[in-house]
Amino acid sequence: MAHVTTGSAEAPALDPALIERLTRRVAGSATGRTVTTTAPFTGAPLAELPASTSDDVGAAFARAREAQRAWAARSVRERAAPFLRFHDLVLDRQSEILDIIQWETGKARRHAFEEVYDAAAGTLYYARNAARLLRPTRSPGAMPVATRTYVRRRPKGTVSVITPWNYPLALPVGDAVPALIAGNAVVAKPDTQTSLTALWAIDLAIEAGLPEDLWNPVIGEPAEVGDPMVDEADHVAFTGSSAAGAGIARRASERLIGCSAELGGKNPMVVCEDAAVDWTVEGAIRACFSNAGQLCISMERLYVHDRIHDEFVSRFTDAVRNMALNARFDFSADMGSLTYQRQLDRVSAHVDDARDNGATVLTGGQPRPDLGPLFYEPTVMTDVGPTMAACSDETFGPVVSVYRYSDEDEVIERCNDTEYGLNASVWTRDVSRGRRIAERIDAGTVNINEGYGAAWASYGAPMGGTKRSGLGRRHGAEGLLRFTESQSIASQHYVGLGGTPGMSGETLARTLTLGGRLMKRFRIR
Repeated sequence: MAHVTTGSAEAPALDPALIERLTRRVAGSATGRTVTTTAPFTGAPLAELPASTSDDVGAAFARAREAQRAWAARSVRERAAPFLRFHDLVLDRQSEILDIIQWETGKARRHAFEEVYDAAAGTLYYARNAARLLRPTRSPGAMPVATRTYVRRRPKGTVSVITPWNYPLALPVGDAVPALIAGNAVVAKPDTQTSLTALWAIDLAIEAGLPEDLWNPVIGEPAEVGDPMVDEADHVAFTGSSAAGAGIARRASERLIGCSAELGGKNPMVVCEDAAVDWTVEGAIRACFSNAGQLCISMERLYVHDRIHDEFVSRFTDAVRNMALNARFDFSADMGSLTYQRQLDRVSAHVDDARDNGATVLTGGQPRPDLGPLFYEPTVMTDVGPTMAACSDETFGPVVSVYRYSDEDEVIERCNDTEYGLNASVWTRDVSRGRRIAERIDAGTVNINEGYGAAWASYGAPMGGTKRSGLGRRHGAEGLLRFTESQSIASQHYVGLGGTPGMSGETLARTLTLGGRLMKRFRIR
């Protein structure tokens, strides 16, 4: 049984005035319909929110399009300025948003702080670098000297940002900020359960100087507002399950609009025979159990070399067994609660199925209703076979399966034997070797001697998935340029492409042929 911290930190009540102020920004339904969220820590009602309709979505897009025209006319530096202030405000107001995140998600405060840091640091990267990334670039012209060509970036228009409940601050901010700095407007649909967190971010951005109506929220279930969020948009940025992402991509393709999507993962972690055991155990705890495993880039498959398998598994299991679980609003917990009942059901089903079919549960494996309605122990299993759901299906909870391996080629093949390709992790004292292994793994990001944070927080590098783990990339230049259309502008000087006046077609062809040969020879082309 995982260790439980005794005592409790007084739960800070959410200010009703704050909730009222935030919900006024929602494109509310004329019908007056509302939806009530519940607190994962307690199961008690948390907040009553307005429920948007498909008509409300259309109205939100109309306001956004109107505001976007003036916004796009501003310089990149002018558009970035509010987000430099937003960075500071996020850090200054972190206690307030940490409370909201914990109330809505049930996660431990240390994992809520990861979101605060990410929202601030990711925003700062784009606010500092967008002018350089969006600057017009020269391109070789059709004819040297005579043709001058450059490429500029234009905003898409109005972007749909659809985000899930597991990282309700980091994910909406991470997509909306680059879209806005690129000159777009945004209509955002956060998950209903965690809408207050996203509304807080929007409210803070407006306080920082973002004009009204550029970042408009709607709240509603996919059956009601999902299709309009795609049908009204000029680009869709989605984070969620692979199945939902595929559906959104199909609908977007029918309208010939862009879609970027970060989707599911069944991420492998490779522990080489020369790994530093203590460091690797500490890293594996974070890699597997941050946010109670409700993280698309967390590790669910752990491959350990024969030579250190027994030692590592023993130390890792002991460390997991001693993790602190609680519902405190301080930094004492190593892990918090799951967010939804459906996640608890899925985690329980995966563990029970594995146990019933011969897997060994080394630690954990039980819900903890004594701590709260949605707590589940961090769980380590071995002997997980290929027919078990926990082997190949994304669990999205605090469960990791440990496997033994002896050969490098074998473990790389096992890492790649999945329909997913989002993130991976390699642990070794020989970083050069780690990079060689990383380059053979089919994943959008690979971390060496870290689970996910090194690649994720390298904001200048792209992050995303291969195979069924996603389309496109967030972070880096790609994370900004996906919200733009390229426009090539070429001007002709001195001589026309049709040759000089009176030149015959045959002479023009000979001249261009000779020119092409000379440009190749002298490496002009």
